[in-house]
Amino acid sequence: MENTQSVRETTAIVLPSLDPDQKFAAVVKGLVEDGFEHIIIVDDGSDAAHQRWFDEAEQYPACTVIHHGVNKGKGRALKTAFAHVRESLPELKGVITIDGDGQHLLEDIVACGERMLGEGNKVVLGCRDFDLPGVPPRSVAGNKTTSRLFRLLYGIRLSDTQTGLRAIPRACLPLFERVEGERFEYETNMLLAMKRAGIQLLEQPITTVYDPEDYSSHYNAVKDSWRIFRIMFKGLFRRS
Repeated sequence: MENTQSVRETTAIVLPSLDPDQKFAAVVKGLVEDGFEHIIIVDDGSDAAHQRWFDEAEQYPACTVIHHGVNKGKGRALKTAFAHVRESLPELKGVITIDGDGQHLLEDIVACGERMLGEGNKVVLGCRDFDLPGVPPRSVAGNKTTSRLFRLLYGIRLSDTQTGLRAIPRACLPLFERVEGERFEYETNMLLAMKRAGIQLLEQPITTVYDPEDYSSHYNAVKDSWRIFRIMFKGLFRRS
């Protein structure tokens, strides 16, 4: 229990969000009630109709909301949060990135953070099982395709290349602030940057959560997949 508590005290939750809804509010409330002391939320240019959810989050002392005036993309939102933690929260040992749609359960968030704290300067990825029934076909196709390409092109074996649940040691934040990519392709670039820098990746199995009747995503299957594949092939010719 002592180590579990240290996750809540010594890591920051990083939560980028665009036009959130009640699921976002439930995620924030759950984190606060579970005892997380540092929750960094980045409003990535949400419209006026969705600002109430950020206003509600700011009522919690544990929450800090950073606003982008316009939509800049998930990659930029993550980098904004990383810079804030590095500059304003020097006592923290790392961050845990999550999504605001309820796909990441509290016990899995804690498990990834615990493992990161116990393993030193290694990044922990919360990995879903895409062979389970009920997973949206576009998620299965996208992840399995990128997993095969990672293995073929880079020799990296990952079962979930697009997971948003990542526990990252503080020492890695300066590198990730410099990684290219402003939108969904950024998370792929992070993996390639870790490969080049010799940072070890660890997979932590997590619960696969999808609501088939209410599945939504800001991921554009064509546009964002093209960005990801382009980044992967471009990375073959980069040496540093």
